[in-house]
Amino acid sequence: MNPLRVVSSVAIIAFAVVWTIVVLAAEEQWQVGAALAVAAVAIVAVSRMKAGAELASLLTDSGSWVVWTIPVAVVAIAVAIHEDHFQLMMLASVLIYGLACIGLTIQFGYAGVINFAGAAFFGVGGYTAAVMGSTGVPSLLILLAGGFMAALIGSIIILPVLRTQGHYAALITIAFGLLFRSFLEVNPALGGPQGLKVEGASVAGHSLLNGITFGSFEASFYLNYVLLALAAFTLFFLLARNLEKSWIGLNLDAVREDTVGASVFGINVAGWRIFAFVVGNFLIGVAGALFAMMQNFIAPSNFTFSDSLLMLSIIVLGGIGNLWAVLPAAILVVVFPEKLQGIGEYRILVFAILVVLVLRFRPAGLFPRAMRQFRREVGQ
Repeated sequence: MNPLRVVSSVAIIAFAVVWTIVVLAAEEQWQVGAALAVAAVAIVAVSRMKAGAELASLLTDSGSWVVWTIPVAVVAIAVAIHEDHFQLMMLASVLIYGLACIGLTIQFGYAGVINFAGAAFFGVGGYTAAVMGSTGVPSLLILLAGGFMAALIGSIIILPVLRTQGHYAALITIAFGLLFRSFLEVNPALGGPQGLKVEGASVAGHSLLNGITFGSFEASFYLNYVLLALAAFTLFFLLARNLEKSWIGLNLDAVREDTVGASVFGINVAGWRIFAFVVGNFLIGVAGALFAMMQNFIAPSNFTFSDSLLMLSIIVLGGIGNLWAVLPAAILVVVFPEKLQGIGEYRILVFAILVVLVLRFRPAGLFPRAMRQFRREVGQ
């Protein structure tokens, strides 16, 4: 391994860590604007430098050990802001939405299955956590139950999706998202429009609502949720990365690229689409359950169509199919609208302009994925 390649990559990652800390700590609008400008310049510069290509190659081609850069970087950020409740909550939200977007990446980025109901499956996991929270079931099992419930419902929704194509398939998922919210609002057993209280998570008998204290080190209880979300994100990130590099990922890429060609070569197109949709919704459900436990309250207003678009914008802005782009894009989509509340409704306009500029000048996303190529020129 080239030492200069490693040093340049570490420098870029260190810069990203420091930039994230500055963004989370920013309080003035000019500071947020300056951070956005620095990010734009840095992305353009890195994309044109050899160091940027070397970092992308290192993250893509290296073994599983490179995934540990994620927890190291996140822990460094969390320690730097360990006393601030709001900043830690935002960091945990970035990780939770990042986990949900790993599921969307498997669906949309790998298999090409459209899902405009991400917030609905997110809500399935959240309401599962709300219902099961008072039953005495361990929190980690509740997280898995939220994922399984979302996967179960997804296995039903995928059936009509398989019989349609293009925008018709998208309309089915949109309809499910709207029906899910309506079902919650008219169902008094699930709290109706007022929502439900959710029990906080606990791990090994330790309530995550209690702060962390080690000698003179005292941290907000949100640090517990950052660490739990980080553990879940890292685990499923590693599994998704290995899936992408395996023969399963090869089949999913073939299905996304050309369904007719894939079926001609004996690939079960419908089977792989079902697999991607179910697995992706499982991850979204786990993320929704964890989000509900952290918030201690959920309502139908938490799972609107605009929330589904928010999740999709993360994977589109970051780069469709690129797992490494999920967290940087989640910071842009989740943190900056909150930081720009000082300018009122204009923050939506600023965010919309940002999205348009990215899609105009970098249509493949800020960090595009290096796709497998299945085509060959005649004579090769």
